Amino acid sequence: MKDYQQLTCEQRYQIYGLRKAGFKQREIANEVGMNKSTISRELRRNRRQRGWRVQSRRRNYEINV
Repeated sequence: MKDYQQLTCEQRYQIYGLRKAGFKQREIANEVGMNKSTISRELRRNRRQRGWRVQSRRRNYEINV
């Protein structure tokens, strides 16, 4: 079975920045070195009506570490 790792805050910021700059999911995946599905899930899970949830994800991560 494959081990899975959570994305780091830096990776999330990088994904968000590339998306905001107009990169497509496939281009982001190539740039970050991840599967396109990972990028797709991350964008879908962390999208709110008013924008990106990186800050709240970071707080949750820090609480759980």
